[in-house]
Amino acid sequence: MITKFASTLFLSGALLGALLSPMQATAKDTTTDTPGQYVDDATITAKVKAAFAEDKLVKGRDISVRTDHGVVDLTGSVNSQGESNRATDLASKVKAVRAVHNNLTVSPR
Repeated sequence: MITKFASTLFLSGALLGALLSPMQATAKDTTTDTPGQYVDDATITAKVKAAFAEDKLVKGRDISVRTDHGVVDLTGSVNSQGESNRATDLASKVKAVRAVHNNLTVSPR
């Protein structure tokens, strides 16, 4: 009876460990970001993208936005230097943005 209980307990533990291992592997973060920082950066990114979507000059452009600790990185292509400058201006005006790195390439049509 004790042997059956021990083997059941062992199998239950092994099963639980197998189920939780993938969760631990994907949840492990090697950065120093706190959950709050991650949410703040995601909020900034969303606000920058929303500002772009509402603006007639940069709306629909192929601009990727990435935020890390309040620093916004813009990558992609635009049709003119004016569009590039406008994207930087819009991103800079979003609350909590500390800096904007404009890595946009100008590719006229």
